[in-house]
Amino acid sequence: MNLRDISTAVPKKDHSGKVSGQLPYISDVKVENMIYGVLVRSSIAYGKIISIQLPNLPEGYEAVGAEHIPGPNYVKIIKEDQPIFANEWVNYIGEPILMLVGKNLDVLYGLLNEVKVEFEEHQAIYTLDEAIKQTSSSEVVMANYEFGENLENISAIEQEAYRIIEEEYDTGYQEHVYLEPQGMLAIYKDDEIVVQGSMQCLYYIKNALLSALACGDDEVRVVQSPTGGGFGGKEDYPSMMACHVAVAARAVKKSVMLVFDRSEDIVVTTKRHPAKLKYRTALDQAGNILSMCVDIFLDGGANLGLSNVVLQRALINCAGVYKIPHFHAKGFCLKTNTVPNGAFRGFGAPQSFAGIESHMGHLSKLSKLDPLEYKRKYLVKQGDPTITKGKFRDPILVEDMIEDLLNTTRYSKKKEEFQRLNQQNQRYKKGIGTSLFLHGCGFTGSGERDHIKATVKLVKSKDDKVMLKISNSDMGQGIYTTLSKIVAKELDLPYEKVLYPNPDTKEVPDSGPTVASRTTMIVGKLLQRAAKKLKVQWQPGVEQEVVENYVHREMIPWNELTFTGDAYPAYSWGVNFVEVEVDTLTGNVKLEKVYGNYEVGKVIDERIMKGQIDGGLAQGLAYGYLEKMTSKQGRIQQKSISDYGPPTSLDVVQIESKVFDNPYADGPYGAKGAGELTLIGGAPAVQAAIEDALQTSFQQIPITPEVIIERLWMKDGEEG
Repeated sequence: MNLRDISTAVPKKDHSGKVSGQLPYISDVKVENMIYGVLVRSSIAYGKIISIQLPNLPEGYEAVGAEHIPGPNYVKIIKEDQPIFANEWVNYIGEPILMLVGKNLDVLYGLLNEVKVEFEEHQAIYTLDEAIKQTSSSEVVMANYEFGENLENISAIEQEAYRIIEEEYDTGYQEHVYLEPQGMLAIYKDDEIVVQGSMQCLYYIKNALLSALACGDDEVRVVQSPTGGGFGGKEDYPSMMACHVAVAARAVKKSVMLVFDRSEDIVVTTKRHPAKLKYRTALDQAGNILSMCVDIFLDGGANLGLSNVVLQRALINCAGVYKIPHFHAKGFCLKTNTVPNGAFRGFGAPQSFAGIESHMGHLSKLSKLDPLEYKRKYLVKQGDPTITKGKFRDPILVEDMIEDLLNTTRYSKKKEEFQRLNQQNQRYKKGIGTSLFLHGCGFTGSGERDHIKATVKLVKSKDDKVMLKISNSDMGQGIYTTLSKIVAKELDLPYEKVLYPNPDTKEVPDSGPTVASRTTMIVGKLLQRAAKKLKVQWQPGVEQEVVENYVHREMIPWNELTFTGDAYPAYSWGVNFVEVEVDTLTGNVKLEKVYGNYEVGKVIDERIMKGQIDGGLAQGLAYGYLEKMTSKQGRIQQKSISDYGPPTSLDVVQIESKVFDNPYADGPYGAKGAGELTLIGGAPAVQAAIEDALQTSFQQIPITPEVIIERLWMKDGEEG
């Protein structure tokens, strides 16, 4: 198959293996001399380990703990605060203390129940609100940033303002609900340990293993198995599991498999950070914004992990798509004695957009303007500065996307129609809501240049097939297909002659992690350049190899200390309209219609993009009104998918979507990032629709039936 238009859909590279069920995931793998592992975990939220009493272990069964770690006892990510095995203090319920290994899982689970750990329990911090009260303590604040207009200037503006509006907004946990739970296998060999499993970031894992095992580069190899979903949940967490199996394999000199069941996965793995966002906005008499201050608090859980980077992204997005005069922001990531929180599709942006879109909607009521009309007054335009004193360099098509949806949905007429219907029907209320959003593509600031330094390789065989040698993982988002298409088109080669094997650190250079909406834009561009180079050098029937290294686009330099400069080289944009019907008797929300317009540069595959839109919107909408996860005294309360309640096919209606062409010069064939963008607008749009239906406001997501009923009671009381 030769590609004329890069956007035309092609059969996915992994289609037949997945559809037939023949693709082996990590739990399907069996190797010689393989045993299983189970983890002994903390039963308390915070305290000291006094003693560990093991049962009599049968022959062939062993315990592996901190004393077996050749290197330092921490998972190498950013900060040295996450033990591989807790050996003195425990900081959350579920923290791994040691691992039991042996041939039979049933025997291991039986032994697990017989392990006795004695603790000296200490006072724990269970909630974000408790942590906020202790922000003066350096032990609680894991990361903090502040930037924007001088507060003295804002204070002077506030003194002249007609009114000051203060709002608090809360967002909850979100669980990834990837189809395949976490799993990792360490294959023991005399000269190396091969770790394979369900993962997003091979070199994150390799670097963690080199540290934990205190070994040479050639003694550890990391291989990605087919991965059944990630959404960020397999970015940071697999590094710890990889350390567990590799340390155990080294200690017992056997291959060790660790696979979680769904309940364990839900209770102990990272989540989206719960957040509290505080807004203080000065308005003139007409309701125009004079200044805005935003404070963001993220619940980091027990360890920092990637939370400081999530906080950065949340802060960069806290003004939304708006040019707000005299803006100031500060943010804190706070420690609680709960399961650590980490990467999740959107990476801090969904919390910020849920908050700012809600706040702008509420401000619109004071101006007696339609929320969308009010938001459009403040939309950023090409050439405007970002809130970090960078610049929006490229054309912005948000106005065109809005106009298109206003016509498609008959927005004005529908608002009038819903108002009339709602006056006639006391029980069922209809509403329509909107959200406007963006997402920065790639790593924040100069991260690509200073930290990632991506390298890609193309290898041509004697039979003139070309193999992609990169460390990026396909976890269902389709990069086996899209990146192969880019190379095939550049080489004018049949798509079938471009191969993309599962990445293996013994074979591939570090092309960076599969995160941050960077893979298609950054790695795809490197591959396009490598293919262009190979095309010039092409010799039929000869083995050839081409390497390409990342080159940074010249931008306003990013300063992490002052939070100034160009945070991203490019932005993708989106607009969502959502129609709902709310049952005021039960509080149930029924989606009626969902619309999405997006601008992601140039689409590399139309079918894959449609999959990203439908999947991302389903996840974002559910974050806004369906998915409820709670922690009580440090313990996650939902232990199954049915307890948690992600959307089913009955909850999601057909999504009408359109993608606007706006090619980006530094992306392959004009492509930018798309995967995270599609989630971000769902929650604020569904909240706005519920508010429109009920003619009331909410200060949190998810807006569950219980929240709706409670608010309606309060509203009745206020009106009474």
